[in-house]
Amino acid sequence: MRGFVGALVAAFLASAAAAQVPYGPAETLAPGASVCPGGLCQPEALAGVFEALARAETGSDPAPVHILQIGDSHTAGDRITGKLRAALQARFGDGGRGVLPPGVPYDGYAPLQVEVTASGWTTTLAPLAGNAGYVRAGVGLTGVQAITVQPGSTLTFRRESVSPAFVHIGLCGEGPGRLEVATEDESWSVDFGEERCATLYADGSPRQVELRALDGVLSLHDVRLTNIAPGVELSNLGVVGATLRDLAARDQRVVARELAAWRPTLIVLAFGTNEGFDDALDARAYEALLRGQIVRLRRLAPGASLMILGAPDALRNGVVDGCSADGRRAPPPSLAVVRDVQRRVAADTGVAFWDWHGRMGGDCSADRLATRDEPFMLRDRVHFSSAGADWIGGVLHADLMAAYEAWSARRGGAE
Repeated sequence: MRGFVGALVAAFLASAAAAQVPYGPAETLAPGASVCPGGLCQPEALAGVFEALARAETGSDPAPVHILQIGDSHTAGDRITGKLRAALQARFGDGGRGVLPPGVPYDGYAPLQVEVTASGWTTTLAPLAGNAGYVRAGVGLTGVQAITVQPGSTLTFRRESVSPAFVHIGLCGEGPGRLEVATEDESWSVDFGEERCATLYADGSPRQVELRALDGVLSLHDVRLTNIAPGVELSNLGVVGATLRDLAARDQRVVARELAAWRPTLIVLAFGTNEGFDDALDARAYEALLRGQIVRLRRLAPGASLMILGAPDALRNGVVDGCSADGRRAPPPSLAVVRDVQRRVAADTGVAFWDWHGRMGGDCSADRLATRDEPFMLRDRVHFSSAGADWIGGVLHADLMAAYEAWSARRGGAE
């Protein structure tokens, strides 16, 4: 899978960037049948999230509901998460853009709702952990580390004009260097010292935040943009080619500090595609790894609910008698194994599980979606087009809201 990922990264980023268009109504396509009722197994595991959403809906809690999704390229591209974010914010309110990498991690990086530009700013994307699974010191959940060694280098975040202003500016970092943080109307000097997370409160309605290195060496792990208002804040932290081993390889002290500062209401794990392309996958080792990461996240974020997005359908080229229309493509065998492990572990540990594979149409749906008049997947049969991301993100939103409405009805009946 590593060779597969390496060959696809440039093409995927270029295709995704070219395919990014403003959201619009996609052709109606019914979601596929699911092994989970309504696409979602263990919806009771989301009771804490639903409680928080109910408070946001009534405006009784000014703190946003923070949803943190960690995953691979499906998450990094922000097209599926972007649809989910937009839909949730339309109903519950805009709680902010959420956590972002401290820089521009790769060419073609284009997060939704915010424009990110850098000048002289050094950003390092952590290498993929691979089977070695070694810990990458100093790298947190973004998978990115920015080390400021050039005074005057800048990193700028600018919100879309249609979005409300951000008011909270959160930063986690360490080192002796100083950082100037400036909006249109005010500025702050931030000195992290050994290691800490800082929260700045902006006055007025700033649309732009600029970070400028002043002196010394500083390691920055993340930037968070949050509104002080009831609503939803959705952070998408994905790395192209990532597997669950990459989450396991994140520096424990940095992760603990980040989760304590971010206080997510829901953590979504969206891995599995890249593991599925590993023909040497050890199912028992993968299951142990998944269980271990669930335990780890529950320990570091005890107030958060957890949800696993089951690995979607994806196809490999160069097979004989495949399920695709041309017979040359089929799902790699390990992908079904990954999906089965995810579903069983989720049920056993009380974690919500969304059946992505079933909802997109089941086996070989990647080919059917790629060959539509309006393709919902790119030609690689792995990644979604903008229209397809809008559709499947909408399916995920609809399934979550159906579970929320059922929970609300039960709660209302009990009162």
